[in-house]
Amino acid sequence: MAAVIGFAGFSNSGKTSLISRLVSYYTHMNIRCAVVKHDAHGHYTEASGADSAQFVEAGAAAVAIISPDSYVRIQRESITLEVMLTRLQAEGFDLILIEGFKKGNHDQVALFRDKEQADILTELNHVPIAVVAPEVLKAYSIEGVPFFDPDDLASIAGWIQGRM
Repeated sequence: MAAVIGFAGFSNSGKTSLISRLVSYYTHMNIRCAVVKHDAHGHYTEASGADSAQFVEAGAAAVAIISPDSYVRIQRESITLEVMLTRLQAEGFDLILIEGFKKGNHDQVALFRDKEQADILTELNHVPIAVVAPEVLKAYSIEGVPFFDPDDLASIAGWIQGRM
């Protein structure tokens, strides 16, 4: 079964950057990663004017774009994070990384870049399994919870592998 680890933080805390770097790192190690991103406000849209965007705007229940080495599927269906995780785990991924879903009950890594963003630690449903923040903010670490500098990708990736 795939390991599932979430990354929670406010806007511009470094979630997308860190997850992208981790996916690249693991892909080079032949570890199949899936990423689930939370779009809490429903702002995601296909590129304006693209054929797929026109199909979605026209009301298609599902749109699939198939390329030689990949596909994208957009489906009008309400789905919970838990259902999506079940589907991805059934597809045989090694690791599922989640961006956002601050109120989720999955294991989460808290990210922040400044002391104001450190408030993420009080907004999660439970204590994070790790904290990623610049070393100068180590005062906001939690006793017994691993603390990583965001530039120390090898340590973060190794720690995650240890949990897989």
